[in-house]
Amino acid sequence: MKKRINAPSFQFICVFLQSPIESLTILLDIFSDMKKLLFLLTLTLTLSANAQRQFEFVNSSDGESMVYAFLPEASKATGRAIVDCPGGGYGMVCMDYEGTDWAPYFNDMGIAYFVLKYRMPKGDRRIPIGDAENAIKTVRDSAAVWNINPYDVGIMGFSAGGHLASTIATHADFYARPNFQILFYPVITMEERYTHRGSKTNFLGQDYDNERIRRDYSNETQVKRHITPPAILFMSDDDRVVPPIGNGVTYYTALRQNDVSASLHLYPEAGHGWGYKPSFAYHDAMLQALSTWLSRLKAPKQESVRVACVGNSITDGSGIDLSDTYGYPATLQRLLGEGYYVRNFGRGARTMLNKGDHPYMNEFAWQDCKQFKPQVVVIKLGTNDSKTDNWQHGDEFEADMQQMIDELKALDSQPRIFLAYPIKAWKDTWTINDSIITNAIIPVIDRLAQKNQLEVIDLHTPFSAPEAEALMQRDAIHPRAEGARKMAEIISESIKSEPKIVKKSKKATKKAKTKRK
Repeated sequence: MKKRINAPSFQFICVFLQSPIESLTILLDIFSDMKKLLFLLTLTLTLSANAQRQFEFVNSSDGESMVYAFLPEASKATGRAIVDCPGGGYGMVCMDYEGTDWAPYFNDMGIAYFVLKYRMPKGDRRIPIGDAENAIKTVRDSAAVWNINPYDVGIMGFSAGGHLASTIATHADFYARPNFQILFYPVITMEERYTHRGSKTNFLGQDYDNERIRRDYSNETQVKRHITPPAILFMSDDDRVVPPIGNGVTYYTALRQNDVSASLHLYPEAGHGWGYKPSFAYHDAMLQALSTWLSRLKAPKQESVRVACVGNSITDGSGIDLSDTYGYPATLQRLLGEGYYVRNFGRGARTMLNKGDHPYMNEFAWQDCKQFKPQVVVIKLGTNDSKTDNWQHGDEFEADMQQMIDELKALDSQPRIFLAYPIKAWKDTWTINDSIITNAIIPVIDRLAQKNQLEVIDLHTPFSAPEAEALMQRDAIHPRAEGARKMAEIISESIKSEPKIVKKSKKATKKAKTKRK
């Protein structure tokens, strides 16, 4: 039995699903309207009695967007959840074989399943985007009540719904962004040659020919390293409605090029729009592939300690193939274990200096890092600041790093902050100057660590030993995978150790020399 829950009653129903008796006491104190109370009580008992709980709730202020919820039996619940965006060319929503028909499949795996009936854009793309973001936020807000891990909420989409799902995966901020994406024969691009024109017309409206807007919502161009979540894609080779080339295959390629984990399944025939139809010739094979992928997709525990790795291309993993597996943050995750949740917020070429050529604090990654609400932060910046053109602003380095520290201290999570020395630059590639790193940047790091009672991680000394040169790539700036592992081992040891206040290093006893070239 399904019941509709209006917005004013929604949070109370959430509480009811967790503890009906305790919540009844709360409601008696709140509601004077006994008819409303009896209605809510009847609804709650109905939901609690069903092994597979089903209900629906309003998802927009006008009541037009709805979410249909299917919760698994409590004994089966894994904590995973999926928000589904059915297709329909942004002109309708196919609610059955691309929507509710999937509920038993996911519930049997212990996955909470939510089918989103989003509103049509009619030229205003913000409408369906807002509905999808709000649905994910609601699922996360209700995580405790519905036995959901807020770090294990995925999005699924079909055709135009696949475009909506991939838009949320590539454009949304941290709290509305899914942890994984499942896409079936998705519309990905808004480029005229490959797009589904009806979807493009309905979604872009008067901006149909606007080149910037078209590119912004061609999601193959919006994939971000370490930010866009992992994906699995299913398509038919003979799809003439939404051709795989230019859409799903192109999106997979963009994911792979950005080291985002992705799996591609391309079937030889069946055209477009098969969804959950058992008549699809590869129906069983598709379900098996999806089940296997989901079973191997690991999610952090809800109580895990959140660790943010802030830095430049060395943190990002530049030059290391599959950096999300072999870069230092990924290796750090394996060393720390499942009690930690490590995220890579590295961005190539970035500087601590706000007047540098690519200031880190202007980046999307910095905002994402703060929204992550880290409990541990490792800051490893300074290498690019030593470049000739950047270090002309070197007298502002200390103030700019203090700004970053202050913004982290202001977070509710009150993170434990580590300031890491840059690793040794073995050559002056790109005018990176190890003398400036040693004699100017490291002493500033030590002063700030003492001033703010923070901890320092010395990555420079271990990478200055003669044998360490073999750990570097040809540019002599970036570590190879073996070097990234060494970094991770040093950082892991620091994180696991008891907090200790920095002592003045030998480098800091030297008079800081500011070199401007």
